[in-house]
Amino acid sequence: MKITEIQITPIKANNGLVAFASCVLDGSVYLGSIGIHKRLDGSGYRITYPTKKVADKDFHIFHPINRQTNEEIEKAIVSRVEEIMS
Repeated sequence: MKITEIQITPIKANNGLVAFASCVLDGSVYLGSIGIHKRLDGSGYRITYPTKKVADKDFHIFHPINRQTNEEIEKAIVSRVEEIMS
């Protein structure tokens, strides 16, 4: 899987949320509104995928369906955000 065009948009920190990310997978799929959060222990960053709240239920807009894909996306985004934030 090739992850390209990683864009990071820093925001004013809000409950650990510090930025939003977008990227393109394999030159075919655009993923946006990925939340970037500071880890609670301060050891780095973690990402969350967008959801839509309807009544009292959260619906996932998109997310990886296996651990390997999630780790690759997170590694690419966190690497880019660490470049920007340092």
